[in-house]
Amino acid sequence: MDEVAKLKEQLVAAEARAVAAEARAVAAEARIAELEKLVAQLLARLNSNSGNSGKPPSTDSPTERAARKVRKAGRTSQSERKTRGAQPGHEGTQRALAPAEQVSEFVDHFPEHCEGCARALPPTPQAEPLRAQTWELPPMRPVVVEHRFHAVTCPCCATSTRAAWAPAPTFGPRLHSVVATLTGAYHLSRRRTASLVSDLVGLKISVGAISEVESRVTESLEAGVAEVWRRVDGEVVKHADGTSWFQQGVLLALWTIATASATVFKVLAHGDKKTLSLLLGSTGTLVSDRATALKFWSMDRRQVCWAHLLRKFVAFSERGGKSARLGDELLDYIKLTFDYWHQVREGRLNREEFRRRMAPIRTAVEELLQRGVDARIAGLSGSCADILEHKKALWTFVDRDDVEPTNNHAERELRAFVLWRKRSQGTQSERGNLFAERMMTTVHTARKQNKNVLDFLTVTYAAYIAGAPTPSLFAPTS
Repeated sequence: MDEVAKLKEQLVAAEARAVAAEARAVAAEARIAELEKLVAQLLARLNSNSGNSGKPPSTDSPTERAARKVRKAGRTSQSERKTRGAQPGHEGTQRALAPAEQVSEFVDHFPEHCEGCARALPPTPQAEPLRAQTWELPPMRPVVVEHRFHAVTCPCCATSTRAAWAPAPTFGPRLHSVVATLTGAYHLSRRRTASLVSDLVGLKISVGAISEVESRVTESLEAGVAEVWRRVDGEVVKHADGTSWFQQGVLLALWTIATASATVFKVLAHGDKKTLSLLLGSTGTLVSDRATALKFWSMDRRQVCWAHLLRKFVAFSERGGKSARLGDELLDYIKLTFDYWHQVREGRLNREEFRRRMAPIRTAVEELLQRGVDARIAGLSGSCADILEHKKALWTFVDRDDVEPTNNHAERELRAFVLWRKRSQGTQSERGNLFAERMMTTVHTARKQNKNVLDFLTVTYAAYIAGAPTPSLFAPTS
């Protein structure tokens, strides 16, 4: 009996060890799965670049930039590839000759001797000579206006009366506008702006004075920028995009809304749903990426950017396995979509035929995305599900003639601000944010309205100091 009891004890101990081993195996499998998921996430992060994520091209390594060129060449046929410089058939452009009333000086050249008999020739003007013009800048010196306040003695009562004292501004409207343009439009630092003004016109100006100029120009632009916001709010199609901004190293959000006629910029403390709903309003059709904070906008009045989807599908294709196959199929349909779209823009394909060709592509893409959801692949199925949530916003550009498939418009407008941020690391105060917003809004809108930025800033500031109405950016150019 003792032997049987001992064997039973050994059996129970063995079963306990087996259960413990099985538990350890289950835990190990769970840990392995967890680690595999983590490795996949780290590899995806490590391999992310501007071609398969939202990262800007400037963050790509030299190797990634070279690979991007290879991928781009692979997606483009030999006949579509372009070399640098002018393309075959390009007629080129030449500077047009200025009319006679705009010429500052005429220099006549006459032949000295006859090519036939070598006799001296008189300087006889020709009615239609060959003409060539040289453009030059005159030496630039500041115009200094001194205001004198005299005291005059009355010949009757001998009382001395002085002209009413009115402090004259140190800098005039054009100088204010030049300085603000250099810092707010061309994004030179204040020190480099001071150096450039000194080199160009021989005027010494301090960094502190430049800061004061920016502050006064900011005030002068208030009414004009408010008009731009009203114009944008009433537009039928709006392109919106956001990026990061810094104020004294604190992370903020910078957003732009761009339309065909105007562009506005705004620095926000938070780029959340509540803030953006107030900023963007609720009218018109919005073209944007799939930012979660924008889901408050009705899907039937949205267009999701297909350039963002392209990068997402490239990321699918680079994962390998089922993800790669799905990504490759989606990329094939995107290439076909953009081919058709370019034909529409170039006038080689009418809208009716475009919609007919896009019908099967719409069906196929949505079926592929659903297949991705059903595959239950980590990092892919969730993305496919989110894209399908935006299904109504995928094809607005097919149904409407005034909507584009990408948000490139807003991204191009925002890029100038991104480059400014990289050079300046943001701003140091709320006043700096306001200057940046108003200047960039004015500059980008003025260019869309074919207005000279410097001239517009000058007349705006002149009106401001005179207490006159602010000029409109949308007034017809004379």
